[in-house]
Amino acid sequence: MANKLKKNLFYNIAYQLLNVALPLITVPYVSRVLGVESNGIYSYTYSIVNYFMIFAMLGISNYGNRRIAKVRDNKKRLATEFATIYTVQALLSLISIILYTFYCIFFSNYKIVSYIEILFLISTLLDISWLYFGLEEFKTTVARNSIVKILSVIFILIFVHNSTDINIYTFIMSGSTMLSQFILWFGIKKHVNLKLAKITFKKVRSHFKGILILFIPVISYSIYKIMDKIMLGAMYSIDEVAFYEYAEKVINIPIGIVTAVGTVMLPKISNLVSQNNSSSIKQYLYKSLEIITFMAIPCCLGLIAISNNLSTLFLGNEYARTGIIMQFLSITFLFTAWANVVRTQWLIPNEKDSIYIGTTIAGACLNFIINLILIPRYGGVGASIGTICSEFLIMFTQSFLSRKSIKFQKVMRQIALFATTGTVMFIIIVALGHAIPNKTVCLISQIITGTAIYGALNLKFLYRILKNK
Repeated sequence: MANKLKKNLFYNIAYQLLNVALPLITVPYVSRVLGVESNGIYSYTYSIVNYFMIFAMLGISNYGNRRIAKVRDNKKRLATEFATIYTVQALLSLISIILYTFYCIFFSNYKIVSYIEILFLISTLLDISWLYFGLEEFKTTVARNSIVKILSVIFILIFVHNSTDINIYTFIMSGSTMLSQFILWFGIKKHVNLKLAKITFKKVRSHFKGILILFIPVISYSIYKIMDKIMLGAMYSIDEVAFYEYAEKVINIPIGIVTAVGTVMLPKISNLVSQNNSSSIKQYLYKSLEIITFMAIPCCLGLIAISNNLSTLFLGNEYARTGIIMQFLSITFLFTAWANVVRTQWLIPNEKDSIYIGTTIAGACLNFIINLILIPRYGGVGASIGTICSEFLIMFTQSFLSRKSIKFQKVMRQIALFATTGTVMFIIIVALGHAIPNKTVCLISQIITGTAIYGALNLKFLYRILKNK
């Protein structure tokens, strides 16, 4: 079991590293060839279709993952759980497609792009990744996503050349997403014998409560992850949406690696909960908190230090404002990473849904209020401040309300060390930023020096993790 966990972590982290490598090609290319306005249109329209996608999936991703993990050793129950949960998903997806089509016809200002993005909704109809996650079959999903992502990059480089190619770009992005979901269906017979499934109305209906419960935090969370861009487009400018979108894209590159741990651990912990193995749950949780914080602190401080140089070199001079927004959003890195561990390795597996829901709603409300006040005056910076406050509130309240079960003091000494070594790294790379006039040489020197210093100062911890002690 431990070996399987290590393999799943390897697969997921390897996939996230691919997600780091590919944007290094596509992000600077697309930002330049499409331009600020076309990128803003894509980001704005995608934000809207994303809400329909969220409704189509409700809380099925986490709910289905958790349910499958608990019954995966019983083939009959597994088949029934999958079939009945997917029935709910299919019904909701079809409703979402109908409603979104109505929106495109009567309300969309960018009709062609919006129509093409119906493919995103079809991908939600086909999405059964939660089945594979619950079974801890990460190799299948990682292989599928890797191949499709590489193909999408190739198609972007071949077919997208200027701002008028926004429709082609949209088709590649939405079509590749749909294809990646479709491929998963070819391997379903290997894991689920649908002949054993018993689909009844009562069983299908029984899932709605659990799915709706986990939908509340999903829609709340989306308020400050998606609504930010809709509010920026409506209250400030479409160009500001592009600046904010690319700041998020750069921040999300390292965040994906950090949160990969939570994706792998959710089904593992859910299965341990079904076995009442509390000692192993706590052991994994404390290790995860240490590893996540070890990675999050240098990413947070490092991005703050290099954001201005990074934005213009990576995206182009017209995206200089992205650097300022990126500096603010970098602050959320540590809050997001910490809360992800508490959420995916404690609250969701142990069905502490009331804490998860309440804290996420509180964060969403705070974000919405701050956005209303600050976006009209400060644009993307105002939206960033709202996100910072929301992420901190969620992280703090989820941790505080879990304090009786999770002894956070066990990891505080190690975290204090990471904070100290991270600060030393930050001071040195900021000094380098002032000392080296050439922007390209400066950025490369900052990244290499910062990584080397932080790694050297935490060599003892790295040795302990690699030795798995």
